[in-house]
Amino acid sequence: MQHWVYLAGAIVFDVAAMVSMKLSLGFTRLTPSVLIFVFYTVSFTALTLAVKKLDIAVVYAIWSGVGTLIIAIVGMTYFKEPATLLKIVSIGLIVVGVIGLNLSVMKG
Repeated sequence: MQHWVYLAGAIVFDVAAMVSMKLSLGFTRLTPSVLIFVFYTVSFTALTLAVKKLDIAVVYAIWSGVGTLIIAIVGMTYFKEPATLLKIVSIGLIVVGVIGLNLSVMKG
């Protein structure tokens, strides 16, 4: 169970790093620029701890898929990025893929 908590933390800090990247305005703002590296360090540390016990394919799929989903939602809501039908369908396919990979591991 603890490794799933590490994975969740890795996702949260990955999203925080991405938001900081956007807020840094190309490394022109100091605080968000520094936070990018802090958040990614924490994210990769938690990710490393998660793969000690969980399958790397599942960890990476969940980390990247859920992170993509959350950051897309943040982009569309907070940064007012366009929510096109193609974008929403594509995000849905990512979610379906992550679920499918998890189901394949549970059956295996």
